[in-house]
Amino acid sequence: MTTTTTHDQPTAAVAPQQGSLNLGMIGNCAISALIDSQARMVWCCLPRFDGDPVFNALLQPGEDGSHFAIEIEDMASAHQWYEPNTAILRTQLFDKAGHGVEITDFAPRFFSRSRFFRPMTLVRRVRPIQGSPRIRVAIKVRYDWGQTEPQITRGSNHIRYVGGSMALRLSTDAPVSHVLSGQPFVLTREHNFILGADESLLDGIADTARLFEQETTAYWRGWSRALAVPLEWQDAVIRAAITLKLSLYEDTGAIVAAMTTSIPESAHSGRNWDYRFCWLRDAFFVVRALNSLSEVGTMEDYLRWLSNVVVDAGSGHIQPLYGIGLERELPESLVPQLAGYRGMGPVRMGNQAAEHFQHDVYGNIVLGAAQAFHDHRLLHRAGLGEFTRLEQVGENAVRVYGQPDAGMWELRTRARVHTSSALMSWAACDRLAKIATALNLPDRAAYWHGHAQRMQEEIIAKSWSESRQAFAESFGGNELDASVLLMAEVGLIDPRDPRFVSTVEAMEKSLCDGPYMRRYEAADDFGKPETAFNICTFWRIDALARIGRKDEARAIFETMLAARNPLGLLSEDTHPETQEMWGNFPQTYSMVGVINAAVRLSARWDSVI
Repeated sequence: MTTTTTHDQPTAAVAPQQGSLNLGMIGNCAISALIDSQARMVWCCLPRFDGDPVFNALLQPGEDGSHFAIEIEDMASAHQWYEPNTAILRTQLFDKAGHGVEITDFAPRFFSRSRFFRPMTLVRRVRPIQGSPRIRVAIKVRYDWGQTEPQITRGSNHIRYVGGSMALRLSTDAPVSHVLSGQPFVLTREHNFILGADESLLDGIADTARLFEQETTAYWRGWSRALAVPLEWQDAVIRAAITLKLSLYEDTGAIVAAMTTSIPESAHSGRNWDYRFCWLRDAFFVVRALNSLSEVGTMEDYLRWLSNVVVDAGSGHIQPLYGIGLERELPESLVPQLAGYRGMGPVRMGNQAAEHFQHDVYGNIVLGAAQAFHDHRLLHRAGLGEFTRLEQVGENAVRVYGQPDAGMWELRTRARVHTSSALMSWAACDRLAKIATALNLPDRAAYWHGHAQRMQEEIIAKSWSESRQAFAESFGGNELDASVLLMAEVGLIDPRDPRFVSTVEAMEKSLCDGPYMRRYEAADDFGKPETAFNICTFWRIDALARIGRKDEARAIFETMLAARNPLGLLSEDTHPETQEMWGNFPQTYSMVGVINAAVRLSARWDSVI
């Protein structure tokens, strides 16, 4: 059995370079914030995940960036960790004389008044832990993507930051004068900072912060306790699961792909995209991963959002992504006033991919909804009415099958009959046949099974490249693409089939840099990718385990665990030589991979108990 270093214990923080993904995320399924290794809040969009970044220092290095920092004078070291099994982040800062301070960060989330209480609120609690530390509180709020400086007003225990469309209130029992001036002061007792809507607190500041922390801690510990985790790598799995849960926008049920925009996929690549939206593909994989841990609440929330997408579309086209409030139009524009991550622009707002035709979307919808027809635990099991609507999605899958599209990698200047898209059309028909059987509808089961069988035979025949001895990325093509590995994961082909085994071996020669795997070998709109795409590496791990190369799969998984940041989080990409993280953060796809690999590879519980 493998033992790995837990990331829920204090870890020494490396002094961050200008712009680093050594970040922790806090949130409450309504808002989130990213905090660096020295307790500086560098990214926070309000009033929801895709909103205005009121703290934008992640994409605006230097003095022009907005942030919420709690600094210790003459800092010598920092340590940071998550309170085990929670989304509560703790940071300890020590100065050169040994004085120390501890900062606790979280967004309140707990059950109250017959609902989940998840306000647009961030809580920071600061207490001295050694000696008499001297701290400085520096809060700089900006609105309109950094363009507008708010009007600031003050009260006896609060500061208001008033903008044209938003007003925030910081309630604090720290000296308001010192916070406004940025004047350093000796920390002699605990202070609390509650940043949120411009509303008065019902109770005292300290009492409110203490209660919120106690209740939020209890919520996350109870949530984590209910997870059906594998025996091995439990800390990594729990951290990944919490991160995925935090990516749920519970108000509508949407699941965002990442919390950031425009973190480049590699240095100076121009591959800077806005990921703060709900991709149906990514959301399906999130739901599937959490379902594997017996966490079905996220699926139930997501199906609310998905059913609205399906009903709104009727029998028509369904986009590959939507806004978290079901917005169809996500116009892509540049934000020139922000310099970008490490100064590597452009910064983009919105995503043109909403206009694409990606034919795998219909399969992802059916796959995402399928468990609701079979799982007896659900409060609202799907039935005949939902199946009838889902059949419309299936008819779209049949209609687009075999037609060129942008593919799952959203290629903007090239359309082909992508194997991965055809595969998902098959998956839609295959799962609809199984749902019809569960609903005792033999005629519909036969109908969908007929489509699935025809597609399965054709995909295997037309995507096979004799010259490469592998399944290619498109019908009649010769180029390799990691997405073809999903053929085994969704059940189109037996992973022990010699053709699939040969495909894995061919991809290892052309797409892998040691343990890391790139998406495809062909150049795209920006040339050839420099970094490895983390989910592709996890697909390789899954494929290796399925074809019997489990020891190799475990070794690669350990490499990916080591590639996480000190808090156990992953971005979209890893540089194969430097092991540096690139791409938007934290990436749900990558955190899904951690869960899937651990579940696939772990020793069984009955091997030790």
